[in-house]
Amino acid sequence: MSLQLKGNWNQLKGQLKQTYAALTDDDLKFAEGQEDELLGLLQEKTGEKIENLRKMIFETEEESK
Repeated sequence: MSLQLKGNWNQLKGQLKQTYAALTDDDLKFAEGQEDELLGLLQEKTGEKIENLRKMIFETEEESK
């Protein structure tokens, strides 16, 4: 499954930092192809389920059609 960011990454980072105060800018560094690493780190920092984080941050190919 291919993942695409939902919208602008800077806006998403701001929303995530508002929702999860423990997140830092370093936590939210994103490089294409490192989606799993980002999700794993966010799960560790927030305690949120990876599937929930994936739905918040990424859209699937089906959603983007």
